[in-house]
Amino acid sequence: MKLLTLNCHAWLEDDQLEKITHLAQAIKEKDYDVIALQEVNQSIKEQRITENLTQDNFAVVLLRQLEKIGMKSYSLVWDFSHFTYGKFEEGLAILTKHRVIEEHSFFVSKDTDPDVWKTRKIVGAKIDYNGTPISFYSCHTGWWHDVEEPFKHQADVLLEQVNKEELFFLLGDFNNNAFLTGEGYDYLMAQGLYDTYSLAKDKDEGITVKGKITGWNNNKEDLRIDLILMSKSLPVISSKVIFNNANKPIVSDHFGVEVEIEA
Repeated sequence: MKLLTLNCHAWLEDDQLEKITHLAQAIKEKDYDVIALQEVNQSIKEQRITENLTQDNFAVVLLRQLEKIGMKSYSLVWDFSHFTYGKFEEGLAILTKHRVIEEHSFFVSKDTDPDVWKTRKIVGAKIDYNGTPISFYSCHTGWWHDVEEPFKHQADVLLEQVNKEELFFLLGDFNNNAFLTGEGYDYLMAQGLYDTYSLAKDKDEGITVKGKITGWNNNKEDLRIDLILMSKSLPVISSKVIFNNANKPIVSDHFGVEVEIEA
């Protein structure tokens, strides 16, 4: 099973269409089973193609590009979390080649007002993977020390929502540096989750953010905040950072993470 997570920083990147092309080409080459995307923006004023989606929804544009290069097998689950920069609806997405059994969407933040940028929603899909139901959640959470929207609360709500009787994966931008002890990453691990990076037989340094980016304006360190976690310990063949110039061109202010799992 091949998985990818990426915070897209959608429509806030220079050369955005070129970067979508690079992303689509990588998806075709890698042939991921499930892709989790965060900061999947769409313009507030753009024409609707469905009740929720606009023509310029980043994931919709990506799917169109995939179709152009012969990849028509992916379906999309997307939902809106909050408004951003006064002109976008920011959401999260799951793309998958497999049949979607059930869609997931729920708030994990204390605030559910879409006008508040710290409002956080989780979006996911339960798929039929070779006869086995597996849920995948695209996650974009807050920061450990945030007084208004503490990460611990969001993690607790998230883990209350998942079906612990089934295998599930949490993929995304957790805004908690895995290199730090005693904060959000350690809290997640204490809840019985497994980090695919830690279990991977073949892996790199795992760094997904270098220097300052949105939300980490004063950062001068290398961060591992984009993670792929799972509810059971499965054999992990590899975990690699992607879209970091060493492994495919940069497409966002975050690098992505791709893993291959024996499942």
